[in-house]
Amino acid sequence: MSLLGNIIWLVFGGFVSGLGWLLSGVVWCISIIGIPYGLQCFKFAKLSFTPFGHDIQYGGGAVSFLVNVIWFFLNGWWMALGNFLIGCIWCITIVGIPFGKQFFKIAKLSLSPFGSTVA
Repeated sequence: MSLLGNIIWLVFGGFVSGLGWLLSGVVWCISIIGIPYGLQCFKFAKLSFTPFGHDIQYGGGAVSFLVNVIWFFLNGWWMALGNFLIGCIWCITIVGIPFGKQFFKIAKLSLSPFGSTVA
């Protein structure tokens, strides 16, 4: 079921979401200071391309919190907003609710990716 969900996901918006993460990673990797942010974006681009069958575990400590605060103001809020709005559009129909939930999962991840792992 997750294979079919991932295929439909890619066709109906997941590809754009994954490209958003990749583009963000490329922009962050332009400077040496941004490389950790860029690598985080690349790690979660994979999740964004195929979210069905994956879960996110949140954790981390004080350093993750501080880096997530910087991330939120520079990058996270607009990515979370975009994924949230697309998720709301998907949830208009009953058939689209599973896809909307995946967009909400990625929106939450967009707010605080540091200290999170994909399971």
